[in-house]
Amino acid sequence: MEKKWEIPRRRMLKGMGACIALPFLEAMVPSSVLASPSISTAKRVVFMFSPNGVCPGKWAPTGVGSDFEMSPILKPLERHQQDLLVLQQLMNKASTLGVEGHYTKTGNFLSSMEVARTIGANINVGGPSIDQQIAQKVGSETIIPSLVYGIDQMKSGVCTSTGITRLYGSYISWETANKPSAKEINPRFAFDRMFRNVVPKKDAKPENPLKGSILDAVMEDAKALQKNLGIADQNKLEEYLASIRSVEMRLDNNVQMKDFESGISPTMKKELQRLDVEIDEFIDLEAGLDITEKVRLMMDIMALALWSDASRVGTFMFGNAASNRNFGFIEGVRDSFHAVSHHQNDERRMLQYQLINTWHMEQVAYFLDKLKSIPEADGNLLDNSMVMYGSGLRDGNRHAEENLPIILAGRGGGKLKPGRHIIFEEETPLANLYQTMAQVMGVDADGFADGTGILPEIYG
Repeated sequence: MEKKWEIPRRRMLKGMGACIALPFLEAMVPSSVLASPSISTAKRVVFMFSPNGVCPGKWAPTGVGSDFEMSPILKPLERHQQDLLVLQQLMNKASTLGVEGHYTKTGNFLSSMEVARTIGANINVGGPSIDQQIAQKVGSETIIPSLVYGIDQMKSGVCTSTGITRLYGSYISWETANKPSAKEINPRFAFDRMFRNVVPKKDAKPENPLKGSILDAVMEDAKALQKNLGIADQNKLEEYLASIRSVEMRLDNNVQMKDFESGISPTMKKELQRLDVEIDEFIDLEAGLDITEKVRLMMDIMALALWSDASRVGTFMFGNAASNRNFGFIEGVRDSFHAVSHHQNDERRMLQYQLINTWHMEQVAYFLDKLKSIPEADGNLLDNSMVMYGSGLRDGNRHAEENLPIILAGRGGGKLKPGRHIIFEEETPLANLYQTMAQVMGVDADGFADGTGILPEIYG
């Protein structure tokens, strides 16, 4: 017999122009299951990408297995050492099939297949990326099949130094071999698509546009629900809604990105290109956006989606291929990212390279902090997730694609055994890691790209 406090797993808080998916509550579990010693919890997976590789000699930990010490770049992740797998000698072999340095090693980061060399729109990365293959299987169980976030706008045109389209450098997530997944780069738009439209479509608009807080719109429904919840669930719901409000207030307090690009004249665009200034970076500056806060807002919105099980799959790009973003806000950094990655063993540039890499790890640590702070079942959200971070290059100076910098955080619902530094055989296919992660998500990815099988070493 169903009790009064039992509610559907897909129960939402609804109001005029707003719809909020709920986090996992005990009230969503039938009495027979609640009495069981273990409750099955959905697994989540996130793929994070950074361009331009890492500073040589500053990435790899010392020691192997569980007895290892974090490297200078990985130091911000030290508090998560027992949640991490640092994986060495993985290689995306398909990215070596050509001489191009950045773009083809970004476009196929999650597809692990050869990229067609072209200067036009006839792009081809060999097939759908692993995140989309997973989303195709598990996305039907969630509101949003996958989240695709980043901070840089799509780049078109041809790279003059390599003679290949820049489109490959703007995407790591691909629905098909020829169609990249639409990437959201504006925190406000990402938030609105999460909570103001149930199904995100480019042409979707709420019938009653909401101008105030989304929490005000759903408050009546929330109060009605609270009456039928136990104390533990009431506290969970209050914490979840407070987190949403916190993100909403930060969005309101920041000047949001506007359509500045449409106001940039062709002459100005040429001048920015001559000065080697990224147009998207220029737009961020004009809009008054703090890049660290922008990244963290996007991560917080993704965490809310994973928390509420609105989505179980996500990708995040810290930048496009060959990113020239200026990190002058970091003490000791004066040159652009791409420039310092071509360090030519100059100590001054290598130090800046290391500092930028370390900033990226600080943001990853922030995201892991967020997931770990969210209780779920007998553990936390990070325990039930996999968060991979990597780059398509090892050393930007050599455009080296062997032994990619890869880490994997989380326990995958108990499937993985983190807290280790693992060195595989040289040139182990990166696709093997993707096959393993797909298997953890309950998706059969046998035969994916150049994969030769799963990596049993990372299992618990």
